[in-house]
Amino acid sequence: MKIAAFLTAALIGLSAVAQPKIVAHRGHWRTAGSAQNSIASWHKADSVGVYGAEMDVWMNADGGLVVNHDQTFKGVNMVNAKFAESTAVILDNGENLPSLDKYLATVAATPGNTRLVLEMKSLPTLEREDIAVAKIVDALKYYRLLDRTDIIAFSINACLEFKKQLPPYVPVYYLDGDLAPKKLKALGLAGADYHYNVIYKNPEWVKQAHDLGLKVNVWTVDKIEDMKKLIDMGVDFITTNEPELLKDVLAGKK
Repeated sequence: MKIAAFLTAALIGLSAVAQPKIVAHRGHWRTAGSAQNSIASWHKADSVGVYGAEMDVWMNADGGLVVNHDQTFKGVNMVNAKFAESTAVILDNGENLPSLDKYLATVAATPGNTRLVLEMKSLPTLEREDIAVAKIVDALKYYRLLDRTDIIAFSINACLEFKKQLPPYVPVYYLDGDLAPKKLKALGLAGADYHYNVIYKNPEWVKQAHDLGLKVNVWTVDKIEDMKKLIDMGVDFITTNEPELLKDVLAGKK
């Protein structure tokens, strides 16, 4: 009986360890007083106890770095506009669109373990991407956030440039979904951060990644049935616009 009880407890423990961690997509923005990629969205993600809050960084025409998802937002093109024009945009919760400096200062001033999941948006030229990477790395160093940051990008050029410029302990994940785990490993990346449909079409990639010591994140998962399916598939992280819903699913409340 004691052996059976021990084995049951061990299995429960392994199951708990295997649960994916939650990444709040564009912060926790589907809640009162928040907006996508706002300062409030960081605080609200931190307040609900997620693994990380994801955000997006553009480099403006004059080299400024701003936090926003869409290239064109409220009539302002983040690639072609100047920094002052971009940060003058008012978000839906009344905040100004944040600079990267303001966002990182907020993260640095927030105690706790919530990680920054920083997506660098692809830029028109590789040269501009390389400049943006260098600026982002400098900012992360300035705010002493290297050990609290995960990097993600659709551009393989940006991913590899981050690998060159960052210490090896900072994980860099690829987003585009077109590379198998073996290729990601050969490139020195930390793993795949793919749309869940990519993982549905290539379910063997989860085990392949794990066998290679890589992690698997999936985005953007907002439906309970998808959350449960991906949990069963053994992914490491789930990025969602509904972090509190995913918490309930993981706790068996949904």
